[in-house]
Amino acid sequence: MEMENLILFFPISVLVFICALLFFAFKYSKSNSKTNFPPGSFGWPIIGETFSFINETQQRFVWERMKRYSPKLFKTNVFGEPTVVFCGIPGHKFIASNEEKLFLAWRPHSMQKLFRSSYQKAASQATIPRADAVQIYRAPGFLKSEALVRYIETMDSLVQEHLKLHWDGKSTVEVYHLAQLLVMTLSARFFTGLQNNLGRTEKFTELMNIITSGLHTVPLSIPGTTFYSAIKAADAMRKEVLLLIKEKKAAMSSGVQMHDIMSFMLFNADPTGRFVPENEVADKIMGLMAGGFHSPSMATSFLIKYLGENPEICDKVRTEQLEITRSKQSGEALNWDDIQKMKYSWGVALEVMRLVPPLQGTFREVITDFTYEGYTIPKGWKVYWSASSTNKVSEYFPAPEKFDPTRFENGKAPPAYSNIPFGSGPRICPGKEYARMQLLCSLHHIVTKYKWEVINPNAKIASGMNPVPEEGIHIRLQPY
Repeated sequence: MEMENLILFFPISVLVFICALLFFAFKYSKSNSKTNFPPGSFGWPIIGETFSFINETQQRFVWERMKRYSPKLFKTNVFGEPTVVFCGIPGHKFIASNEEKLFLAWRPHSMQKLFRSSYQKAASQATIPRADAVQIYRAPGFLKSEALVRYIETMDSLVQEHLKLHWDGKSTVEVYHLAQLLVMTLSARFFTGLQNNLGRTEKFTELMNIITSGLHTVPLSIPGTTFYSAIKAADAMRKEVLLLIKEKKAAMSSGVQMHDIMSFMLFNADPTGRFVPENEVADKIMGLMAGGFHSPSMATSFLIKYLGENPEICDKVRTEQLEITRSKQSGEALNWDDIQKMKYSWGVALEVMRLVPPLQGTFREVITDFTYEGYTIPKGWKVYWSASSTNKVSEYFPAPEKFDPTRFENGKAPPAYSNIPFGSGPRICPGKEYARMQLLCSLHHIVTKYKWEVINPNAKIASGMNPVPEEGIHIRLQPY
């Protein structure tokens, strides 16, 4: 009987699949015949061009279609959604100028599932009003400069502890993993108050690395797929964060004072007077930690890589940082004014993030029909801005493949919206100053303590939305 059921099930499944393909093909061809949509292709029914989007480099995916269809915008279908990719400075500026008017932020389905413990209510929450997105960051002022001024001494100490434990005395190190561990140490302390717990931090790092690999994937939870591994890691991470929440509640009920984002979320009602349930707090904390994990560790790793491959630029960075060291007492921590003095170093970091954007792009959902460049973009469609449509355009960056930090020196800044590693407009990353402080604080101690050379300069970089160094970045260390 089971064999008979299988024999019946297979042709029925094929028939249903073919009918679905025909339906979507008819739907797209019909809509294309009536409306002046942007040029482009929806690709295959249902799956569209998703596999090209996640398997090719962003530069190749975007540039090929800009050349084939239009340098201003083109349509595609990724993650099962009709999507318009806005290109160039005008496209970036248009999206930034119309947040909450024409667009709301939107998460791909894989992200919705990974960071929501009760996914059944996700359909109404895939879009994110800006007020909700920034409430956690800005209401208590955690990421405002006045709060970061107080945190920088702690960050300085944590960076030095990390280097002493994982870099000192080593002849070679793998930078990418250590950068992940460092940024997790810093974000776990900042977001959750976790301290002096290396085992837990290493576990968070391992789990978050798996989770972020599944952020932009086809959300099929089938054993052997990247998304399946990410879902399992997210479940394990959620259990760890819920355990941390219980420990924090117990400590605070006994009179221990804590000042971190998790504590604020647990013991302060939202604007409606509602206290956030523990499961929601866990998911929000996981989202914050993901945002403070992948991009900063990417930026830190490639900053070390490019400096190791360009010793003359590294020497200039070291000279700037040693001037700051000489202006301080022995053992004195960095402060906010020191960070503001690191102008050349920050230009180097911006150039690294131009060449290897830690944020490849983000999605929005259209909330009302509108027209752009004579084309109609309907309500419900998604739009996407990509760093790859501007970051290597020779009009904005002469010799765009060259590593040249002087592009960002005073008086020579590139055009607005041409290099936006933190996004732009009202949706600019609220943690931009935190990320800047983390990058520069780490760089200060690394260049003043070590000299290094890159062992594997031709290491393969993964394609898609997650361009990580597949073999890591290995360097040979010497004490400076």
